Amino acid sequence: MANILLTQKCVRSCPYCFAKQHMSDSAPDDTLSWENLLYIVDFFDASNEKHFSLLGGEPFLHPNFLDILLYLRERKFRTNVFTSGVMSNKMFDEAIRELQHFTPMQLSFVVNVNDPKKTPFSELETVRRFLKAFGHFTSLSFNVYRKDADMDFLIQYINEFGLKRHIRLGLAHPIPGLKNTHIPPSGLREMAQNLISHIPQLNANHISLGFDCGMPMCIFTDQEMGQLYKNAKGQLKFTCGPAVDVGPDMSVWTCFPLSNYKKTSIYDFDNVHEIRKYYQQIMAEGRKEIAGIFEQCDDCEHLKNNLCSGGCFAHIVSKFYNEPENIRKFKEVKNEK
Repeated sequence: MANILLTQKCVRSCPYCFAKQHMSDSAPDDTLSWENLLYIVDFFDASNEKHFSLLGGEPFLHPNFLDILLYLRERKFRTNVFTSGVMSNKMFDEAIRELQHFTPMQLSFVVNVNDPKKTPFSELETVRRFLKAFGHFTSLSFNVYRKDADMDFLIQYINEFGLKRHIRLGLAHPIPGLKNTHIPPSGLREMAQNLISHIPQLNANHISLGFDCGMPMCIFTDQEMGQLYKNAKGQLKFTCGPAVDVGPDMSVWTCFPLSNYKKTSIYDFDNVHEIRKYYQQIMAEGRKEIAGIFEQCDDCEHLKNNLCSGGCFAHIVSKFYNEPENIRKFKEVKNEK
């Protein structure tokens, strides 16, 4: 599913933020215009894709956010909104009024939450208010950037607010050329053991996990894979395909960690399928030299059989970013189309 950025503005400053590179390269007040929105909607409609995600920054900060949702409903699009749930009282009241006639098939929210112990009280109260009001539309997203991440609060939120019984679990990935908090490859096995320790409680509460891209299969034992497979009802993902992100300035890139790598323009393509094919080829070429984030990825049968992508390509790019020859190389490809 493609992602459309409505604005670069954000209400938080998460230590793991993998959109940092893109945000730093963009004007902080950059918002998607109606003209560009109409072009994007027509572009996706002509590609026979009627489902995409809206994100930012914080999409609720776009001055016409609610009107955009109403327009997309009229165009018969199914819209998924990635949000922090943090917004002004005025916007919250307007959202309650305008969104009450939507159905979960027309609109859904994915609320990215952080550990309450590391979140300001005022932000926590705003998030809880959102979850209480829109719980029937909402599932949770949690980005893991610590090996010992506590996920018990996610179960508490789901039970308290009647949320969808599914958690999107993402790994924080490095940003080539910049610093953010993430787990290095050497720490992923410890992270996996911590994750598996939560499976019994998730199962007891009938909550399934879903992995965002970049999770390597080999950090789990075969026994742990069985536990994950049962919990996820067979819907496990260890592969990484181009997500396709479209910015307010109509630039496109494959994903936020690689937003400075081969960024181009939506105007260079006739449909969404061409964009995906373009980035699939780029990723395939890049992995010919280095298959994955571990040395054993070179001979991995799971990778050869397309069951695993060998972890996030951003790890590979970051590993060699500071070598003089690669600094020159990545500066060149950054501006290529």
